[in-house]
Amino acid sequence: MPLEHDHDPASIAKRLSGTSKHSYLRDFVYGAIDGTVTTFAVVTSVAGAGLPPQVVVVLGMANLLGDGFSMAASNFLGTRTDQQLLEKARAMEARHIKLVPEGEREEIRQIFAAKGFDGEVLERVVEVITSDENQWINTMLVDELGMSLESPSALKAALTTFFAFFIVGLLPLIAFMFGLVVPTESLWTYSVSLVLTAFAFFFVGAAKSVFVEQKWYWSGLETLLLGGIAALLAFLVSWFLRGVIS
Repeated sequence: MPLEHDHDPASIAKRLSGTSKHSYLRDFVYGAIDGTVTTFAVVTSVAGAGLPPQVVVVLGMANLLGDGFSMAASNFLGTRTDQQLLEKARAMEARHIKLVPEGEREEIRQIFAAKGFDGEVLERVVEVITSDENQWINTMLVDELGMSLESPSALKAALTTFFAFFIVGLLPLIAFMFGLVVPTESLWTYSVSLVLTAFAFFFVGAAKSVFVEQKWYWSGLETLLLGGIAALLAFLVSWFLRGVIS
């Protein structure tokens, strides 16, 4: 089995000099699962009340657009907040280096002493790192504060969440949209919606397996199980509330 990357000096230098690319898989899974669960909750509550397909579709689409945008906006602001925290920490470390350089050097010394360096080697490491302020700050951010230097695009994260929420979350509505064109039995429509919801969960998990080195069927079943539990909870809540209201 070939290695994922070549390990000759030229290949290593090329790989390390390249810009790391952030994976937006988490944003996709987050949006897709939530979109499917919340849409299925609408289908469960509205269709279970015996309302016509038009109502199910209207409320489902309102959920997809409204809640999808809300999730995308939340993801955008959350990701942007992480970026701002990184910027604040970088400015703080730069200020500390300017005001108390010896104290900051001692922090570098203790960080690398904890990694196993000592004696002349340790002092040389401290000298090399503190000779470049940018490298000095980056080391403090990673090793002292535990922060990541790679920051995803807030806009890309938000868009990934929204489109996953909308596209995958649309699946539970397809049967009801079909029912607007061709009248069908409500039980059939609801059953098809249930099957498509299960397919959506399994598909998201199976697609995720390509990136996380997990068997596609186990990943699909895992997502189906967790998503199914969430959908079941939504069904039980809507069923209980219908009983209370009626």
